[in-house]
Amino acid sequence: MSLELGDTDPSESRAGEGAVLAAFPATPSRVTFNKFELSRILGLYGRKVASGEWRDYAIDFHKDRAVFSVFRRTAEVPLYRIEKNPKLSRRQGAWRVVSATGLIVKVGHELDRVLRELDRVSLRVVS
Repeated sequence: MSLELGDTDPSESRAGEGAVLAAFPATPSRVTFNKFELSRILGLYGRKVASGEWRDYAIDFHKDRAVFSVFRRTAEVPLYRIEKNPKLSRRQGAWRVVSATGLIVKVGHELDRVLRELDRVSLRVVS
């Protein structure tokens, strides 16, 4: 194979190509739950499913926060949202539990303390 005038070898590096790639930044990172956090949340979820209170969940990862939503039924709005927002970690705390109505149930710096609010034993009156 011979190269014609103006053709370049594909294995050669091109000097201006790096500038073009820098103009298009990589996709922005997303906030996620780490293995320990997800384990703690799913532990609570499992206990609530066993007691018949919760039946479904959804996990959403956004640029600024990660959300674990729990549902009584799939077609409904979430009963609670467990949110992790690292931007708020120095102020109120990165963790919050939000009810279906949008009321902030608990805010804190530690996941276990925030989950304790949801882990309370629910008393049912049986007649």
